[in-house]
Amino acid sequence: MTTTVIKTIATVIYIVICVALVIVVLMQEGKTSGLGAVSGAADSYWTKNKGRSAEGILVKITRVLAILFVLLSLVLCTDWLG
Repeated sequence: MTTTVIKTIATVIYIVICVALVIVVLMQEGKTSGLGAVSGAADSYWTKNKGRSAEGILVKITRVLAILFVLLSLVLCTDWLG
């Protein structure tokens, strides 16, 4: 494969990661706890086991996509592919 083909494939993957990152971030709930944090109601069973829920999975996916986004940005920006 030539470097042009590899760079094109990397760019397409980069665009897919960008769109996926936007979608995953928009699917997440807000992080504000409101007045419940003042009374101590924020420390519940739900908040302790949030990592196993759908929200926790979205947070993990966001982290992975963000890391891939930064790495591909560096690769495409520094012209390591030729």
